[in-house]
Amino acid sequence: MRREATGILLLRCMVGWVFLSEGIQKFLYPATLGAGRFVKIGIPLPGFFGPFVGVVEIVCGTLLIVGLLTRLSVVPLLIDIGVAIATTKIPTLSKQGFWATMHDGRTDFCMLLGLLAILALGAGDISLDARVLKSKD
Repeated sequence: MRREATGILLLRCMVGWVFLSEGIQKFLYPATLGAGRFVKIGIPLPGFFGPFVGVVEIVCGTLLIVGLLTRLSVVPLLIDIGVAIATTKIPTLSKQGFWATMHDGRTDFCMLLGLLAILALGAGDISLDARVLKSKD
């Protein structure tokens, strides 16, 4: 039981950290990773959605790391990564082919699968979700 809990904790930390750090970078480098990037890839209202997505990634990434509201936190991040794949990786597929897309999208595809795994497995025993549930018993 302890190995499984540790594995889920490591998975949550890995996925959460990527989203947390990407969210922070949307504010540190808005021209290249925030609103400016959103303009380049054709996201509408980039001045709104750049910071909005940054906040979602920071908040939900943090929640994943600590294991609080874990499954709920996965949902906005699945939307986030789905839009990222649709707007940046699918166009790469038609322009540069399969292997270039696999290379460029490796982090996105890993985040997608990691989120789906967390959604299926839940927060695990080493999480605030588990503590909250135990305190209600």
